[in-house]
Amino acid sequence: MGDKGYRLVSREFQEAYRDGRTRVVRVGEVEIGEGRPVIVAGPCAVESREQTLEIAEAVKEAGADMLRGGAFKPRTSPYSFQGLGEKGLEILAEARELTGLPVVSEVLDPRLVGLVGQYVDMLQIGSRSMQNFPLLVEVGRYGKPVLLKRGMAATLREWLCAAEYIAKEGNLDIVLCERGVRTSVSGLYDRFTLDLDVIAPLKKETFLPILVDPSHSTGRAEMVPYAARAGIGAGAHGLLIEVIGENADPDTVFSDGKQGIRPSVLRELIREIR
Repeated sequence: MGDKGYRLVSREFQEAYRDGRTRVVRVGEVEIGEGRPVIVAGPCAVESREQTLEIAEAVKEAGADMLRGGAFKPRTSPYSFQGLGEKGLEILAEARELTGLPVVSEVLDPRLVGLVGQYVDMLQIGSRSMQNFPLLVEVGRYGKPVLLKRGMAATLREWLCAAEYIAKEGNLDIVLCERGVRTSVSGLYDRFTLDLDVIAPLKKETFLPILVDPSHSTGRAEMVPYAARAGIGAGAHGLLIEVIGENADPDTVFSDGKQGIRPSVLRELIREIR
């Protein structure tokens, strides 16, 4: 092991996964890590009941396996929309009842893990929270599956060490998510740089399944299908995609409207991937 700083999430330490197998993480009836790519889709933020239920039904019809949506939103500016909080979680729970899709949503604060966990099937740790160690410990203790996004400037080792904090509390149901890292982006066509080169080394180092987020990395809806197909081609076990309403105006969406694709685009993308 040397001094890598992570043991529980490494192939070297876990004898059962030394043969190259991927751990299957079950979220409701969905299995991530084996078989066909898993598609997690939905709005960036829960803005209203009508908006969320409309998108939930649309992504279900398009072939998505899980529903994503933010009730608590970490925003660069304190004046930006911060999410609906518990009301948003209630809407997500209603969307799950309507569609049958398991729900994943972000948790920002160790004090909110129990609240968010009551409503969702999978807890998301966002890029900005990847090294919020008290939060990682708390979601590890809570016991529900965790979606761990890569920090926007995190190395592979830092990312796996963050996963180790969760695993150390007894929870190995962790799914990693590559969402782009900050490099010399131009701002003309890329929001971050999607680091698909990291997938092969990750598969060598860890048995945890890996998703790719083509929405945050590109920041532009027209680029999402290309990045999504590239992610699956590079070996990801699934995708995390932001979706807006079929007839929604991206300029009126509260959070990241320009990177959300339409359900019709999602449907075609899923068809091509599968």
